[in-house]
Amino acid sequence: MDTSAARRTILARIRSAQGRHGEPTDAERAAAQEYVERHPAGPRPPLPQTREELVARFRLEAERLATTVAEVESLAETPAEAARYLHALNLPTEVVAWPALADLPFAEAGLHVSLRKPADADLVGITGCFCATAETGSLVLLSSAETPASGALLPATHIAIVPASRIVAAHEDAFALIRAERGELPRAVNFVSGPSRTGDIEQTIVLGAHGPYRVHVIVVRGA
Repeated sequence: MDTSAARRTILARIRSAQGRHGEPTDAERAAAQEYVERHPAGPRPPLPQTREELVARFRLEAERLATTVAEVESLAETPAEAARYLHALNLPTEVVAWPALADLPFAEAGLHVSLRKPADADLVGITGCFCATAETGSLVLLSSAETPASGALLPATHIAIVPASRIVAAHEDAFALIRAERGELPRAVNFVSGPSRTGDIEQTIVLGAHGPYRVHVIVVRGA
C-alpha cells in the first residue's frame, strides 16, 4: 500500500470512529478551509518581499548551507550551466533528470540525460522544484510520476532548477502555495536544505551522509 492510500485508510478509520462515513462533505471541506484562513498566524521575523530581495536572501541562506548557486536568465540556459558546473568539478555528464524537464536542451549542452527515477549507480540528478524558501534557502519538492522525490535524494550530486518567481519568503508561504495550487498534499513533500549532513560522530559535520554530497542551484531570473 502506498503512502497516500495508507493515509486515506487511516483517516477513514478516524472518521468512522467519529460516526462520520464516506468522503468529507462540501460543508466539512468549507469549514476546514475557513478555519485555516481565520487561524491566526504565528510571529514571523521581517522577511523580503520583492523578487530581487527574495532571490538575494535565498542565495545568501542557501550558500550558508553549503549549496552553490548560479543565476541564468532563461530556462533554456540551465543545461549549459549544469554542464559548466559538472565540468568544473570533473563530474560525469551522464545524468538522470525529472521527466518534467524533458523539453530542456540537454543534448545541446553536452549532457547525456535519462528522464527517469535514479538508480544506485546514478551519480548526478537534475530536478526542478515546486518552490523555494528565502528564509532558510530550502527547496520544496512535491513527489509525482513526473517529479520523483528520489531525484533529489539518491544521487551524490543534486542540481536543482529554481525559477525566481517560485521563491517565497518562508515555509508558511510554501504551504499556502501548495494549498492554493494543489489543494491536497501529494505522497511526499520534501524540504531540501543544502547537502545531506550529520554530526553524530564526535560532533564533526560530515556531508553526504544520508543523501547528496553536493547541491547546486540554478536560479532562473526570467522564469
